[in-house]
Amino acid sequence: MNEVIKNLKSNQLGFKQQNITKDDIFEIVNTLNSDFITQGPVVEKFENYLAKKVNSKYGISFNSATSALHSACLSLGLQENDYLWTSPNTFVSSANCGKMCGAKIDFVDIDSEDGNLCINKLETKLIKAHKENKLPKVLVSVHFAGQPTKQEVIWNLAQEYDFKIIEDASHSLGSKRKSTITGSCQYSDITVFSFHPIKIITTGEGGMAVTNKKSIDEKLRILRNNGITRDENKFKNKIEKVWYYEQHELGYNYRLTEIQAALGHSQLKRLDAIVKKRNNIAEIYDQELEGLKIKLLKISKNNYSSRHFYTIRVNSNDRDNLFDYLRFNNINANVHYIPVHTQPYYKKLGFKRGDFPESEAHGKEAITLPIYPHLNIENQYHIINTIKRYYNE
Repeated sequence: MNEVIKNLKSNQLGFKQQNITKDDIFEIVNTLNSDFITQGPVVEKFENYLAKKVNSKYGISFNSATSALHSACLSLGLQENDYLWTSPNTFVSSANCGKMCGAKIDFVDIDSEDGNLCINKLETKLIKAHKENKLPKVLVSVHFAGQPTKQEVIWNLAQEYDFKIIEDASHSLGSKRKSTITGSCQYSDITVFSFHPIKIITTGEGGMAVTNKKSIDEKLRILRNNGITRDENKFKNKIEKVWYYEQHELGYNYRLTEIQAALGHSQLKRLDAIVKKRNNIAEIYDQELEGLKIKLLKISKNNYSSRHFYTIRVNSNDRDNLFDYLRFNNINANVHYIPVHTQPYYKKLGFKRGDFPESEAHGKEAITLPIYPHLNIENQYHIINTIKRYYNE
C-alpha cells in the first residue's frame, strides 16, 4: 500500500517532490465519501495526533503556516507600534505576520555556521533596545533547514527582557534539541509548522500552531473561524438555540479542510521514517562533498535536524555559475533565502543592504540541493558527481 506515487513531468531531478502514497490517497477518498469535507472530525483527529506527537497540549490547524503565524501574533496581543523581531534568513511570512498586525519589524542577523538566528547578536541587540525602549513584544525564531534554534537560551532572554516567543518551525517537524521535541513549547509560547508540499509532511497547503496555554488555544480557534464562537458558555446573550452563534472579534477564514487533514494525518504516521531517510541522504552529501570548495552548514551535536533543506555555501563568485551548471544538468537546485530585509517591500520601510551582513553573505553563497525521502541513491550520486565535475573541470 505504501508504494510511492511519482509525478515528475520531465527528466529534471526535482528540488521538491511531495511524497504521496496509496495509503494517503485511500484516506483522502474515505474522507470524500464521508459526511464532512470541512469542519468535521478528521481535522480534530489530526490536531490531536500532531499535538501528542510533539508533546504539546493543544494543536490548532490552519490553511497555511502564514495564517498560523498571523493568528499566533494576534493571540499574543501584537499590535500597532509593537516590535516583532525575526531572522532575515527566512521566507517573508516570518516577518509579514508582524506587519499584518500593524507592528514594526526588525531583524537579528544569523550565525554563519548553521543559518539560524545568532544568540550573541540577539543579546547585544536586546541590550541596546532596552536602553532605547524598543524591545520586541514578539520574537519569531526560525529553525532554518530543519535545525532547531537554541530555544532554551532564547527563553532565558525572554524572561529577562519580557518578550513572547513564536517558534517558526515550518522546516523542523520531527526534529529535537537535546531531549526537547520541537513543538513541545517548553521554551516558547507557540510553535508553528508548515505542511506545504515541500515540507516534511504535507496537506497540500496548510499549517498548525501548537501551544501549552489554554487561553492561546481558545484565541487561535476563534481567530481562524471569523471571530465566531458556538460555545454557549461564552455567549454574551443567553440564547439557547442550536443555530445560534456569536462573533466576538474580527477573525479570518483560516480553516483547514477535512480532505487536507486526512492527508496530513496519514502522512504523520510515517514522520519518523521520513525524517530518518532525510538524515541518511544528508549524511551521504556530508561525506561526499567534504573537501570541496564548499561550506557545509553544521548541525549542533545537541540537535537532531529534520533536514528539510540541504543547503551548501560556495564562494559568491561561483554560486550563480554552479547553480546554472546544476540546472543545465537537469538538477533543479534552489536558493534559500533572499534576505527578507533586501526585498523591495522592506527596503521601502528603511532597511538596506549592509544592515545584516551575515544573512546577506548567506544569500549570495547559498544553494539548496534536492533532498526528499524518495531521492534514490543513483540520482543523489548524479547530483554529487555533477558538483565534483564542476570543481574539477
